[in-house]
Amino acid sequence: MEADFSVELGPDDDTLEFPWSDPDGKLRYYDLKRQQELLLNVEESIQFPDLGEFLAAVNSPTGQLESVKCDGWFTEDLQAEDEIFGATGKFGSYVDLIFSDDRRYSFPEHEKFAQQLTKLLKRVPEIPALAEFIIRRCYFHPDAEGFYFTFYLFGYGDDEDQCRGSWAIALKLVENALRQVSAA
Repeated sequence: MEADFSVELGPDDDTLEFPWSDPDGKLRYYDLKRQQELLLNVEESIQFPDLGEFLAAVNSPTGQLESVKCDGWFTEDLQAEDEIFGATGKFGSYVDLIFSDDRRYSFPEHEKFAQQLTKLLKRVPEIPALAEFIIRRCYFHPDAEGFYFTFYLFGYGDDEDQCRGSWAIALKLVENALRQVSAA
């Protein structure tokens, strides 16, 4: 598995409002850390059961992180950086993650966590998958500024089933790595 992290804190980079809701109020943040039964309200957890399992694990009461947003998709629109996998398609997902404690306001803690996580993931068996963690700015309401991770994961293959299979295996490996780094 390929794994890396980056930092996007420029004025034009993506940010996150926490908690969030879309303008229509149809989509919104669910506090899965404190109310795991709300996972049934997250459409993506139903549509992609492996993602639902990941969300349940990352939002466990003993974990250091909690999820804020997520999505999943399949595409055959590959970028130049995808060529190393020799595939015709990829299944991708993202999960926005925040620390459940005051580390959410510390850039050094985010950087340290991302370094440890990607170092660990680079040692997992070679599979056609790519994990990327991006540290971004988060605005915690009512008036605090901090950081969050956008975790992208892509599984590669020659059809959607093969891509989803690679993605599901990689998602479980990331889940285990998150547990290990959190326990350290």
